[in-house]
Amino acid sequence: MSPFCRSTLAVLLCGALGASHAAEQGGRAGIYSCTDAKGRRYTSDRPIPECHDREHRVLNADGSLRNIMPPAMSPSERAEKEARDQQAAQARVNQQDAARRERNLMLRYPTRAAHDAARSNAVDDVRQSLGISQKRLAALAKERQMLDQEVAVLQGKSLPLKLRQQLNANDAAVQAQKDLVQSQEQELVRLTTLFDAELAVLSRLWAGEAPGGGQNRPATK
Repeated sequence: MSPFCRSTLAVLLCGALGASHAAEQGGRAGIYSCTDAKGRRYTSDRPIPECHDREHRVLNADGSLRNIMPPAMSPSERAEKEARDQQAAQARVNQQDAARRERNLMLRYPTRAAHDAARSNAVDDVRQSLGISQKRLAALAKERQMLDQEVAVLQGKSLPLKLRQQLNANDAAVQAQKDLVQSQEQELVRLTTLFDAELAVLSRLWAGEAPGGGQNRPATK
């Protein structure tokens, strides 16, 4: 075979392969078909702008149906979808956080006895501090009685500077102790609420529920 023939044959073969490859590429891309609001039918190798609010039929090269492409979303629909996606993502984050917290809770309190002991220690510490504050208030009350007796002896006369200072100091100390007692009582309530909530979660975990499983349970009244 002459060199010319060999060269011509190579060109023909390359051209045929290229055409076959292009056809395969076009087949993979799909053919888009739709009918607009006025009944006009369109066909294209890409999504059709005139049918952005209508579904597209995506066809294979042989005319068979590959799939149905839904209409493009309107701005409000897109915003709603993004909001739903964000809510779903936040729900997943919340579930992961709950699972992590509950795993840590189980590690800290593997048994009911361990949790009861922690509750007892925490509450006892606050109650001891509360007892000290109450004793201090009782001592200040006795101190005030003695100061009031001194005031009574003066029978309406001008009070000495030292006595006035002692009265003022007693008033301030009493108020400070009352504020402290109130804070300690609030701490007792907080601890009780906290340990009760932990116990409710731990009871589920000790019974075999997976950490974070409570996030998927419907809320009850």
